[in-house]
Amino acid sequence: MTGRKGRRLLLIPLPVQGHINPMLQLAEILHSKGFSITIIHTTFNSPDPSNYPHFTFSFFQDGLSQTQPSDLLNFLVELNVKCVHPFKDCVTKLLRTDQAAEEPVACLISDAICYFTQAVADNLQLPRIVLRTSGISSYVAFLAYPLFRQRGYIPTQGSLLSHFSFHFCLSKNHFL
Repeated sequence: MTGRKGRRLLLIPLPVQGHINPMLQLAEILHSKGFSITIIHTTFNSPDPSNYPHFTFSFFQDGLSQTQPSDLLNFLVELNVKCVHPFKDCVTKLLRTDQAAEEPVACLISDAICYFTQAVADNLQLPRIVLRTSGISSYVAFLAYPLFRQRGYIPTQGSLLSHFSFHFCLSKNHFL
């Protein structure tokens, strides 16, 4: 990697549509600024490394089914449970390799939904940056979630949905 600044960034996207491409686009930008890039990915839905010859790829076994999940929420919970130890092993190996190559890892950049990466980053004393690939509407939904739980909208029970009146959250203290 001639012309690199001698700093490596580790990036891990969520392995679902709409999350991989933004992370790879960020990797392209950071690479153009002189950083060496290592993409860490599950074996599930992994990108083709031959399409990105200027990146290093490191895959880890995730224990997930190779078929598209029918229940996205359960898939995300399973991903965050099953990937902790394989991810930690992968990052530990990369950190050892990078020490020998004198190309230190500057930080880990992970998808916001891959929250299992925080415990690993903390344990390895590795700075972590989160890439949030979703739009403002999902951010508003996350802000409104505590209110929905407080008012009993979540979890839904019986015919509650037919009586649901939506209160739009403009800020933490202002609802319409």
